[in-house]
Amino acid sequence: MKDRVFRAIVGTMVLVSILLAYYVHINWLLLTAFVGLNLLQSSITKWCLLDDILTKVFKMDN
Repeated sequence: MKDRVFRAIVGTMVLVSILLAYYVHINWLLLTAFVGLNLLQSSITKWCLLDDILTKVFKMDN
């Protein structure tokens, strides 16, 4: 379940930043770049802040 929520959040951030870049200002693509860099960094270091946050949230539900 946590993986699905993680992917939903990341996917939503990418899509929203693309829409904002198209309708508001091109600099919103920096958010897309940040999300991509964070995914790359987490694949190398095996650490992601969002993963830690979701782990704590889902532990509170139990």
